[in-house]
Amino acid sequence: MKILIVAGLLLLAVAGGVTFNAMQGKTLDLATSYVFEQPRTLAPFTLADQYGNSFTNQSLQGKWSLFFIGYTACPDVCPTTLNKLAAAYPKLQAISDTFQIVFVSADPERDTQIKRLDYINFFNKEFKAVSADHKALFPFSRDLGFVYAMVGEDSDYQVDHSASYVLVSPRGEKTAVFKTKPTPGQLPQIINSELISDVNKIVSAWR
Repeated sequence: MKILIVAGLLLLAVAGGVTFNAMQGKTLDLATSYVFEQPRTLAPFTLADQYGNSFTNQSLQGKWSLFFIGYTACPDVCPTTLNKLAAAYPKLQAISDTFQIVFVSADPERDTQIKRLDYINFFNKEFKAVSADHKALFPFSRDLGFVYAMVGEDSDYQVDHSASYVLVSPRGEKTAVFKTKPTPGQLPQIINSELISDVNKIVSAWR
């Protein structure tokens, strides 16, 4: 029996170009991201991180948070993304020393706390790896604009999921989305240099 759990609507497919910045009424020349004209506070949520600690709206206050969704058994997109973010992290922290990377597991049945801890530590021990049961994960993922779906037979399933990133401001507001770009012969990806440049512009404008 095929399992299908859809956790949200597709993100607005805007990747690059000149984007309106409602934070200061200016335009930002962005390479891979889209800034929402009206940043929106995330609805109340409660997840758990890789240490078993609660991860809530309060965990976003005073920090820039970059979210992406996936699962630990992902064969390609997730390890590639985490490797790239681990490489970009020092420069993102140079932009804001409160910057945090948050990996959202869309496979809570298999991605236990211990598995998420071991997985994220392989890439960067400072990253967060959060999850919750689908009842809590569904609205949270949808609020960020992510999609995920379990597809397969019984316990032998894979998880289809979004490959974009979402940036949340220190006020806990969804501020920008970063979209992948197709690369011939390779997985669609977000180029680190473009990510870092866009984050720098967005954070500078927000200040």
